[in-house]
Amino acid sequence: MSDDDDFMQASDDENYDFEYEDDDDADEGGDVDVENKYYNAKQMKADNPEEAIDEFLGVPALEPEKGDWGFKGLKQAIKLEFKLGRYDKAVEHYSELLTYVKSAVTRNYSEKSINNMLDFIEKNAEDEAANECMEKFYSKTLESVQTTNNERLWLSTNTKLARLWLLQKDYARLTDKVRELHKACQREDGSDDPSKGTYSMEAYALEIQMYAETRNNKRLKGLYNRAISVRSAVPHPKIMGIIRECGGKMYMSEENWKDAQSAFFESFRNYDEAGSMQRIQVLKYLVLTTMLMGSDINPFDSQETKPYKNDPRIAAMTELVDAYQRDEIGQYETVLKKNQDLLADPFIAENIDEVTRNMRTKAVVKLVAPYTRFRLDFIAKRLSISIAEVQDIVGFLIMDRRLRGKINQDAGTVEIESRADQDRMHAVADWTTAIRSLASYVLNEGEGFKSDDAGVGPGGAAPLTSAPDILLSSQRTTNAAGKRKANRGPGK
Repeated sequence: MSDDDDFMQASDDENYDFEYEDDDDADEGGDVDVENKYYNAKQMKADNPEEAIDEFLGVPALEPEKGDWGFKGLKQAIKLEFKLGRYDKAVEHYSELLTYVKSAVTRNYSEKSINNMLDFIEKNAEDEAANECMEKFYSKTLESVQTTNNERLWLSTNTKLARLWLLQKDYARLTDKVRELHKACQREDGSDDPSKGTYSMEAYALEIQMYAETRNNKRLKGLYNRAISVRSAVPHPKIMGIIRECGGKMYMSEENWKDAQSAFFESFRNYDEAGSMQRIQVLKYLVLTTMLMGSDINPFDSQETKPYKNDPRIAAMTELVDAYQRDEIGQYETVLKKNQDLLADPFIAENIDEVTRNMRTKAVVKLVAPYTRFRLDFIAKRLSISIAEVQDIVGFLIMDRRLRGKINQDAGTVEIESRADQDRMHAVADWTTAIRSLASYVLNEGEGFKSDDAGVGPGGAAPLTSAPDILLSSQRTTNAAGKRKANRGPGK
């Protein structure tokens, strides 16, 4: 929260009437004392926060009635107490701060101040105790909202509470809270309320993240398609960045590289527009997807991603995609070994193995192309991988018919069949199939063999010849020719 909030004043509280009364000087003097105490406390914040807290807490006591300066003093004290880990005191004084909301300050000013306070608590919560304190802040706020009937503050606070439960992986309570938020963002007839579209999209984003974390792709896909089809709301670009990122991961799990690439690109654009640092991580996912697609298009050629091509945070991924597209397995392996921090992201670690496998498969195909016979240990040595992995890759290539050969596991060799041998074997197989078909016809459909004097056909014509007769005649001709060729001596 910025200190600029301390200078916000509502115009409807300003009074320009002149009144001449004797105690004006006393009131002005009191206000000056309160103001001086507040600004003196602010000067002590950096060097002596403990004393600054005491000074800030002393400001409300100087006001005869609850007013702006007491509200400001409590805000500053609560922030310092939270940063110093005094969570119980922070909750106690926050409860006191909420009593100012009803009458001491304007509705808009109090709403903005409380939202800023809750954002400050959310950003600075670093341990479990801080998270427990944050949940108490949300609970106190929701209790206060019930009396003030501030629907916007109720929606924003419940959204923050749902984010906390997502962080804590409390999916049971999160599910109920998201359902409650969706219902609050609908009209009485069940249709979406356009005036609450932003809160509705945040509820979608929370639910989508929950399904992404629990790997419930069936529910995730339906919700994702529903969320990106909403046209009645103009959500914050960061919300759309979250939704698109989860969609990209969903498509990756389905090995739908094309849709994953599109989703990650849209996510990057949204994060970039919002100024979120998550854009760097999503850009890495985009590069990873490009490699899995086997695309020759450089992901940094687009107008949106080009400025990040030489970013040091992206350098490793840039080198990887360059080596991948040039089929330089050695360069690829070197870059990966030098940048093990890439694997710190579980999503990249889970999918980079598939890219590496593709690189090694292409390297094996390229390496064995000139050979008709090779040893598995030869390939393993050239690619610096295990013999078992080489055998696995070669086996995959044979099953995929990208390599025609046989693995001799005992000898550790692979015999590659030549193209001529393959054509000859196919011809023999076709000829065998034809002979079997003909033989089957003879045995199952033929009427047997007939003698030469069986008679003549109608009208003195030669007798009709059946399929078996043709086969027998063909065999006789072949045998006779064979005998004549065998009896023929050299030079005759």
